[in-house]
Amino acid sequence: MPSLPDFSRDDFLADLSAGLTVGVMLVPQAMAYAMLAGLPPIVGLYASVAPLLAYAALGTSRQLAVGPVAMVSLLTATSVGAIAQSGTESYLAAAVMLAALVGVLQVAMGALRLGALVSFLSHPVLSGFTSAAALIIGLNQVKHVLGVPLPRTHHVHELAAAAARALPEAHGPTLVLGLAAAAVLLVIKRSPRKIPGPLVAVVGATAAVFFIDLGAAGVALVGAVPAGLPRPSIPALDLGLIKQLLPMAATIAFVGFLESISVAKVFAHKHRYRLRADRELVALGAANLASALFGGYSVTGGFSRSAVNDQAGARTRFAAVVSAAVVAGALLFLTPLFAWMPKAVLASIILVAVAGLVDVAEVRHLWRTDRVDLGLLLTTFVATLALGIEQGILAGVAASMFVFVARRTQPHIAVLGRLPGTTVFRNVDHHPAALTTPGVLALRIDSALYFGNVEFVDRTLRRLESEMTTPLHAVVLDATGINGLDSSAAHALTELSRRYAERDVRLLIAGAKAPVRTVLHKTGLAQELGPEALPLTVDAALNSTALAA
Repeated sequence: MPSLPDFSRDDFLADLSAGLTVGVMLVPQAMAYAMLAGLPPIVGLYASVAPLLAYAALGTSRQLAVGPVAMVSLLTATSVGAIAQSGTESYLAAAVMLAALVGVLQVAMGALRLGALVSFLSHPVLSGFTSAAALIIGLNQVKHVLGVPLPRTHHVHELAAAAARALPEAHGPTLVLGLAAAAVLLVIKRSPRKIPGPLVAVVGATAAVFFIDLGAAGVALVGAVPAGLPRPSIPALDLGLIKQLLPMAATIAFVGFLESISVAKVFAHKHRYRLRADRELVALGAANLASALFGGYSVTGGFSRSAVNDQAGARTRFAAVVSAAVVAGALLFLTPLFAWMPKAVLASIILVAVAGLVDVAEVRHLWRTDRVDLGLLLTTFVATLALGIEQGILAGVAASMFVFVARRTQPHIAVLGRLPGTTVFRNVDHHPAALTTPGVLALRIDSALYFGNVEFVDRTLRRLESEMTTPLHAVVLDATGINGLDSSAAHALTELSRRYAERDVRLLIAGAKAPVRTVLHKTGLAQELGPEALPLTVDAALNSTALAA
């Protein structure tokens, strides 16, 4: 938080307003997301007090709103549901332990300065994963809107089939209440006014239940919840449970940080201040540890509440303190009202929130701009739907790594030609007017040369030579795009040079950078080629005595 001399009265009033707005929005959302995680709704409120204070003390984003979110709730349900039965004490204990493990991992990652690891999960992979998870999240909530039990599964085809079969048996009052709440949320969402839609829906639905006695008509209610703030308690150490939860804890730590830092960057750019990725990891880890300490579950920064926080005028992290106070007040004074809250309206809040996570716009954008990234998105999307949450994101990461390696081992190589009347050389595929020199193959390699791509470069040189209409007598490598050269690549260049020399073909390396020239000299290739074969430009290479010779 800001120091007192930097914290003006205007900042205080703006943060007070934003904190109250987000706090009011957070109460019903946190309860809804806890239900999505398979936990009692009150646990969502436990995860919305201490974690907010912990992030406010350590975080670097001024607008990020930390707390329960749909994605992490689903991941929690996936991992804990495989270990314990929802609604049992062991299920709650496992969820709390999971939050503690996520916190430990994130703090450790931050301390080790591993914030850069986020780059291994590309945006297309995250988009595909999020879109698939949104469908799974939404279909898992249909049972609460229909008012009929459905099997718990994370395979969309099974969920959709079960929901279709159960539709004729839907409980009328529950369905009407859920659809009405969703309609209210959608109307308010499109309104330019800053109205807390979830609060309006919850208050309206709860009032309807109370005055019309819909509970007696069979509408499922949240029921009695314990009043008061949770007492701190260290989770019992169970090595067997830790071993079972650790893989998903790593997934949540990674995905939660990525979601959080992506949101935080938007507002940091908007308000022109600097984020510290490693500090963000530590702050999120502390928030998760605080959540576990006070009986909550895993949390991270969410986009919708952060957007509301920013729109409501948040200037510092003090807004998070105010939001935490609002939730604490609800726990102290409003819990008797929660007993009348229908589960259908909480499910509607989730359905409306995740509807916007299906990123159709990104699919259209990638179709126009990058089909490879579109393939990554669709691979992750299909894998998540077909195989499950954890397997889907692993498939996405694996596909990203495959593409990364493929791109590194198959660098872009451009055949160069001279623009008429200039000394400028450009890719002939992009500049049809560029003229090549008969018998000379001039090309640019846009990558470092290393053991993984030298074979591809050699194959490309052979192919390009075979396509020439005149005998080859010189090869000019524009090395301005080569940022590094390892010993394997230097050895391959040496072999290439000797192979060309046997055919009286000269090899020239133009514009090599200092690190590359250093390797060329250390390996003896520079001496073997001769100083005239290392010109500064492609134009100088074509006019050199080495080429004339």
